[in-house]
Amino acid sequence: MKEYFIKFLIVCCFFVGICAASNVLSTSEAQANPKYASFVMEEVSGRILFSRNADKQLYPASLAKIMTLYIVFEELQSKNLTLKSRVLISKLAASRSPSKLYLKPGETISVEEAILSLVTKSANDVATAIAEKISISERDFAKRMTRKAKALGMSRTIFKNASGLPNRSQKSTARDMAKLGIAIRRDFPEYFHYFSNEFFLYKGQKYKNHNRLLTAFKGTDGIKTGYIGASGFNLVASTERDGVRLIGVVFGGKTSKSRDLHMIKLLTSQFERVKPFQMVTSPITAPLPRPEKKEDPSTTGMLVSIVPPISKPKIIIRSIPSTSISKSYEKMNDTWSIQVGSFSRKISAHKAAIKARRSASSILATIPADVSLVMRGELPLWRVRFEGLDEPSARAACVELYQSGNACFALPEVIAKTSSL
Repeated sequence: MKEYFIKFLIVCCFFVGICAASNVLSTSEAQANPKYASFVMEEVSGRILFSRNADKQLYPASLAKIMTLYIVFEELQSKNLTLKSRVLISKLAASRSPSKLYLKPGETISVEEAILSLVTKSANDVATAIAEKISISERDFAKRMTRKAKALGMSRTIFKNASGLPNRSQKSTARDMAKLGIAIRRDFPEYFHYFSNEFFLYKGQKYKNHNRLLTAFKGTDGIKTGYIGASGFNLVASTERDGVRLIGVVFGGKTSKSRDLHMIKLLTSQFERVKPFQMVTSPITAPLPRPEKKEDPSTTGMLVSIVPPISKPKIIIRSIPSTSISKSYEKMNDTWSIQVGSFSRKISAHKAAIKARRSASSILATIPADVSLVMRGELPLWRVRFEGLDEPSARAACVELYQSGNACFALPEVIAKTSSL
């Protein structure tokens, strides 16, 4: 019996050893994936919550189209294009490999249709066509893309085409793509909604958005997927929950499904670390006035107490602190600002300020809007901010603005004062 027991233990140890070796092997394989990188950042504070190979130069694939769209939005904002402007399909554009709309040379597509086709179908033929529309050639457009990347702080990014199709010199990093994901929402809040379109209808054909997180992961409203053989499956995702917005980047997924599941796991774990700001009701604590003694005419010689009705509870914003906040972050200036957009016309900026104040009237009703002229490169823009808030109020205002369909970007004034965004 004793010998049998010893043999049983030996067999168990053998299988445990196999399982352990298997786990080590799978971990080793994950670490050995030369295409893999990941990065998660909180948009408001810029805190890095997760980082793996974040500065390794990799192939962006169709994530390059995020920069293509950034430049399209610049052209729309400066009035060089309108959403109804027509984009001509050249022979070169029509020859691009799939994914594409299979447009023929000489056909045209509107700028708005082009935007939607890039966001959903990730159409390579349209990417080339719109590059040729804006610049002398796609090569010239790619140089502009790279210049803009450097201006946005994407120091390790080089673009060679507008689509992300294979090119050995076209490289970026997970960190740089996170910066771009934040910048395009911050700089063009009036156009960012295009990234949340779940499908695109064109000539009777329905093209579904490749970004499955829009429907699979609550709070996701963009932004873009990418794939070529040299890159694996890439994704930049923007997700907001209870006033907390995270930007996640994954490079090098082996399948689109495994990439999506990995992104969901990363974002879920980081949302658990970064606690949301919650609205809670609290009764007024001020003492009520003493009951006033009055004689009730219906009762001879009897006194009754008339107690004033209790006022409605007031709303108090309470923040739930995160244990992951660094000491240096805790010491930052506790005065915050919110930005609701930058506009090419001053009248548009004033309208946005009025709309924001109405949408978040409980917080912004008595706060004057700061409408300032700033330069983004050579482009003058009117920026709209509300300043002098505390952090809970800034986050709560953004929640109200998000819920009413407005854009909002909250940041500490210690950062805002040094920023020309």
